[in-house]
Amino acid sequence: MADCIFCKIIAKEIPSHAVWENDRFLAFLTIRPVNPGHLLMIPKVHADSVFALPAARYQELFEAAKALSAPLQHAMGSARVGMVVEGFGVPHAHLHLVPINGPRELDSTRERDASPGELEAVAKTIRNEIENGSH
Repeated sequence: MADCIFCKIIAKEIPSHAVWENDRFLAFLTIRPVNPGHLLMIPKVHADSVFALPAARYQELFEAAKALSAPLQHAMGSARVGMVVEGFGVPHAHLHLVPINGPRELDSTRERDASPGELEAVAKTIRNEIENGSH
């Protein structure tokens, strides 16, 4: 979709702090994290919401999120990784994967701007854990 910011990120027209991708999905840091390490997992094919995805791609999206949860948790030293599927903000299917340490942390009112330097440092930590971790 021509004016979809996530499609532009996939096409590398807009930079992102990507931590993982394959031929079907991309995971990158949001610029307004709830907690450091807050990832967005998106399919590379445009769909308005996760429920608009074909069944196989929907399942693959959640399997990819599951595979990233352990390295994300370890890299950020969090107690858990929470997931939010809300569908607002950007009309492109996406999952929020958020390192959390307590039950009330998955609250979008806690979002804050992150500096490019902070995002790059966190992305490097997560990429290193994905590539070299023992999961």
